[in-house]
Parts: sequence; C-alpha cells; structure tokens
Amino acid sequence: MHAAKEPKATVTAANPLLTESDLPYHTPPFDKIKNEHFTPAYTEGLAEHLKEIEAIANNNEAPTFENTLVAMERSGEKLTRVNNVFGNLTSAHTNPELEKIETAMAPKLAAHQDAIYLNGKLFARVQALYDKREELADAESRYLLERYYKDFVRAGAKLSEPDKKKLKAMNAELASLETKFSQAVLKEKNAASVVVDKREDLAGMADNEIAAAAEAAKAEKKPGKFLLAMQNTSGQPALASLQNRALRERIMKTSLARNSHGGPNDTRETVTKIARLRAERAVLLGYENHAAYQLEDQTAKDVGT
Repeated sequence: MHAAKEPKATVTAANPLLTESDLPYHTPPFDKIKNEHFTPAYTEGLAEHLKEIEAIANNNEAPTFENTLVAMERSGEKLTRVNNVFGNLTSAHTNPELEKIETAMAPKLAAHQDAIYLNGKLFARVQALYDKREELADAESRYLLERYYKDFVRAGAKLSEPDKKKLKAMNAELASLETKFSQAVLKEKNAASVVVDKREDLAGMADNEIAAAAEAAKAEKKPGKFLLAMQNTSGQPALASLQNRALRERIMKTSLARNSHGGPNDTRETVTKIARLRAERAVLLGYENHAAYQLEDQTAKDVGT
C-alpha cells in the first residue's frame, strides 16, 4: 500500500516560511528555518503569486487603479517573504546546499518575472490606465502608475510574440550565468589569502589585527603563521597600514588576480557570456547597448550625460 500523503495543513505548519512570523516586526524565525524548507516554499509562493496575477489579468471588470495596480501591489506576499529570507541567508550565511537551491531557482524566478511582465492581458490593463493617467487626482498614484508602465515596457511588454520568446530564453540564461558569477566571486573571496611567515613583516598593523591573522592561520592548520584573507574589494584594508612593500605587492597581486587565474572559480568566460547576452537583450528591447538600457532608468538618463 502507498503511504498516505501528509495533509497540506501539516506541511504548512512544519514550514515556517509559509506563514507570517509572530515574532516582533514579523522577524523570520531563523532558528526554525532549514535548507529543505526553501524549495517547497518557493514552489508554493510562485504558484500562489501567478494565480493572483492571472486573476488580475482576467478580471472582467474594466481596469481601475484599485483592481489592477493595488491588486498587484498586494500580490505575492508569500513569495516575497521566501525571497527576502533566502536572499539574506545566501548573502550573509550561505552553504553548498543553499547554493544548489539558488542555482536551480534562478531561471525559474526569471521565468516568473517574464510571466508577469510579458502577460499581454495584464499589460493591456496597465496601458489602459496609463492612457488616462491624468484622471488620477494625486501625484503618488500617478507616479506608481507611470512606474509600473515603464517597468512593463522595459521588460519587453511591447515586443512581438516571437521576440518575447527570445527574451525569455535570454533572461533565463542570464539569471543562471549571473548566479554562477556571484557564487564564484564569493568562493574565490573566501579562498583567496596571503600567508605571512614572520610577524615582523606585519609591521604597521595593529596588535589585534595581527592576532586575528594568527587565529585565521591556525584555523587553516598553519600554526605559527599569519593569514590575511582578501576582502571583497580591489584595494585591501591592510595596504593602508603595512610597511613591508613586498608584502603589499603580494596582497595587491592576489587581490587583482581573483577569478582570473584558471580553476573552477575563474569568471572570465562567464563574464563574456553575460556581456554578450546583455548587449543582445538591449538591442532586442530597442536600445543601442546595455549601458543605454541601464542608464535610461537612472539619474544620468543616457550614455552621453
């Protein structure tokens, strides 16, 4: 006999990501959240959000600010909660299992965004409201409408169906490549370091910094030495205080060589693919290049400025 499926209510209760936290300010209960909670929470959050979006797009009533924009603003609560927690953990406290989930979810999240912004019925409702935006009494509502309209257009809402299909493929590939890049950068940052044999070579550093370097070396099974881990910047903080010029040169070269000296964390090929796809996507969306696409929505507005 097949085992009975666990009731959905029980699954939801066991997964803290699927219900709003009762802690102050709805702070996530990180002590109860486990790696295995994320994939099912994402699956449920994505499905629920898409159902909400479809209901808005297929509403038989004429589009209004309330039944379209406000409804969109209120949609996706569960997905947003899962995304916020997952993003915090992968940014500050990741692990190999979370990285696998991140890799698997990246193209799915990109496809989800496309399912919203490339939804013809939904954009038609936004367009109808945008065409009558002067009828909105308050500036805040007009700004929100203009922001939504601009986001839809920049996401490809006005493209033909064949071009939308191309865009979806580009977005999925870019999402995977950008995740691969960010993970490689983090791994290289954690792995890159300079080992110093003698304390006198660290002249200029504070005693507590030297002690920390000694502890870091012990943790890497290099007792009696000093380990200077690279930070996620080109210019390392230790360069400002170290008096040993040769050591400063070693640190600078190690810092600049990250992700570009072969091995699994080399990002040169990935960066080239990302640049090519971004350029192709920009042209597909009607821009001269990726810089023009990015700057249009920033303070500078255009490349010339």
